[in-house]
Amino acid sequence: MNETIERFGFPGTLVAEYDHWVVLLRPAQVTLGSLVLAAKSDATAFGDLEAEAHAELAQVTKAIEGALSELVGYEKINYLMLMMVDPHVHFHVLPRYEGSREHAGLRITDAGWPGQPDLGSAVKLDSAQIATLTGWLKPYFA
Repeated sequence: MNETIERFGFPGTLVAEYDHWVVLLRPAQVTLGSLVLAAKSDATAFGDLEAEAHAELAQVTKAIEGALSELVGYEKINYLMLMMVDPHVHFHVLPRYEGSREHAGLRITDAGWPGQPDLGSAVKLDSAQIATLTGWLKPYFA
């Protein structure tokens, strides 16, 4: 795994693994169910990914959207490719909704709704919350 994947807490945040991608719980939850979709390659530009990684992306995004729709009931979904601090190809996947969502005593409001996501309002999870939310998400990717 590349350094970017490790910086987002791999393997403890791993929700699902594919041939070319991993889906990780985002340790700072902008909205409930926020994920990181990261390429396993060392590419630092989206266009540098292998054709197979681009093809697999359709399968992975379908799985993400199906799981988050069921778990969070989002109204919109944002895929943000920021790559300013962490250089390897990855997206921040943010399910968007009006109001708040709750799981296991953790209530997270979409502070930016209906505009841009408010990344500064992200709730930083502790290790127990990471384990709980990762365990909650994993079965929806099986």
